[in-house]
Amino acid sequence: MGRVSWPALAPKLVCVPSNRSQSGVVANDSLLDSTNRQLLIELQADARLSLAELGRRVGLSAPAVAERLGRLEREGVILGYHARIDPRAVGYELSAVIRVRPAPRELKKVAEVAQRTAEIVDCRRITGEDCFIMTAHVRDVVHLEEVIDALATFGQTTTSIVQSAPVPARGVDLSA
Repeated sequence: MGRVSWPALAPKLVCVPSNRSQSGVVANDSLLDSTNRQLLIELQADARLSLAELGRRVGLSAPAVAERLGRLEREGVILGYHARIDPRAVGYELSAVIRVRPAPRELKKVAEVAQRTAEIVDCRRITGEDCFIMTAHVRDVVHLEEVIDALATFGQTTTSIVQSAPVPARGVDLSA
C-alpha cells in the first residue's frame, strides 16, 4: 500500500471554524468583510506570502494588509501561522486515532495527560459515548502502546491506526 505524502513544510493557517473568536465573541460583519475573507483564503493557501504580495492579490498596500491581519489576530480569527510537517519524514511511522471514555471523576486528568503527551497532536472534547478523540503520531506499535497506557490509567480507550488521509487538514471554507 502506498504511503500518504503530505508536503513537508506546507504552511497551514489555523482559523476558528465559526463566527466566534477564541474569546467567544461573535465576529462582526466588518471584521469578515470580502477583503478580509480574501486575505484569509490567500493565507490558507500559502501563509508564507509577503504582505506586499497579499496586498497585490487583494488590492491593498502592505501596511493596510498588516493592519487588517493584526486585527484578525487580535480578534482571534487568525490563531497562528504553522508549517505542516509529514510525521513519517521525521520518524513517526504510525498515526492513530484514540478515543477515551474517562472513568468517573477522571475527565480532567485525561485532558491533562493529553496536553502533556507530545505525541498527541490534536485532542477534542466530544459528545457521545466517548468524551475525547485524539490524534497521535508514534514511531511504532510499542510506542503507541506507551501512549495508550498513559491514557488507559484514567479510562477506557479505543484506538484505530490511520491507513491514509483522503482529506488531509485543510482550511476553513470562506466562500459563503
